[in-house]
Amino acid sequence: MIKVSEQAKRKVVELMTDDGFSPSSDFIRVGVKSGGCSGLSYDLKFDKSKAEDDKVFEDNGIKIIVDKKSFLYLIGTTLEYSGGLNGTGFVFNNPNANRTCGCGESFSL
Repeated sequence: MIKVSEQAKRKVVELMTDDGFSPSSDFIRVGVKSGGCSGLSYDLKFDKSKAEDDKVFEDNGIKIIVDKKSFLYLIGTTLEYSGGLNGTGFVFNNPNANRTCGCGESFSL
């Protein structure tokens, strides 16, 4: 399961609405791809449809879809949003990551 913090929820709703997506019916697609300074990087985008083999979750009123391959890397992850002095953006709190880069956008297992 992937969780969404309250602060991330507020930002997701704002961004989805600004981009013409509906937070009540559309999804956040979360994935993992090769790349980044630690080997794997997170991929986050909005989507209106899901594939047959996608895993679907809902937490804190936000619908999340994850492809089957990425799911294994993301079990137990919490999507958070940071708006502080050290940078603004979404942060993945992934308990499976052994190492993360300084910006928090890539990781390794």
